[in-house]
Amino acid sequence: MKITSYFAKDLFQGKTVFITGGSSGINLGIARNFAAVGANLGIVGRSQEKLDTAAAELRALGAQVSTHSADVRDYAALDNAMQACREALGPMHTLVCGAAGNFPLPAEQISPNGFKSVIDIDLLGSFHTCRAAFEQLKETKGNIIFISAGQAFMPYAFQAHVGAAKAGIDNMMRNLALEWGRFGIRCNSIAPGPIEGTEGVRRLVPEGSADRLKKMVPMGRFGTPDDIGQLSVFLASPLASYITGTLVVADGGQNLPGSGAWTQLILAEMAKAAR
Repeated sequence: MKITSYFAKDLFQGKTVFITGGSSGINLGIARNFAAVGANLGIVGRSQEKLDTAAAELRALGAQVSTHSADVRDYAALDNAMQACREALGPMHTLVCGAAGNFPLPAEQISPNGFKSVIDIDLLGSFHTCRAAFEQLKETKGNIIFISAGQAFMPYAFQAHVGAAKAGIDNMMRNLALEWGRFGIRCNSIAPGPIEGTEGVRRLVPEGSADRLKKMVPMGRFGTPDDIGQLSVFLASPLASYITGTLVVADGGQNLPGSGAWTQLILAEMAKAAR
């Protein structure tokens, strides 16, 4: 796949970017864009098959890639993956906390285990990732990018669990920016809108309603993984060296009018499907 890059091809030459959930979707798009500017890539996921496929794609772009099968809920496994990545590619410069879980469900139907699962993957997993990466990031004066969501600051129907997890991530991001700035570590969040071709859109957008939903986005389209990838490269680059503790919303304006129209359409589609 050809990546359009507006940055110098060697901007991240010799630097290591470590991405959780990096074998698919938005996070793979982020990895591709870092590969386009010379980065070495460590990617973590739960499926070795997906990791192998992603690694082949990234290597075709010229990147050195280290893959690691681990669950972000397992701190020891994640820590081991980071140490192995360091041995293979050197200390990390940028950490992307992208591993996430989601399923649309009314709050009254979410089981305690289902709610806990999303919190554990998104919020606890992000803390595990940052804590395990701290010494490497302190060494490189690196940076952390969290993948948040509009649900963190806007209520969406059937997303109570996700909203709680993402809001927690953004609050933690600000706390880490406050505490770890003295070590030279920057921390920021990106809140993507609907990104075409991703599992999130497949799960959350009712079949047949994509065109109607696009019309509700002021920019008139869904985003692409490269939209988020380019932003990630910028935030990790020297161009953003004084930006920390910030949530950057990249959603084409989706959340500006609120979630009401979006929610009503999804409710109507679900009612139609239930008949």
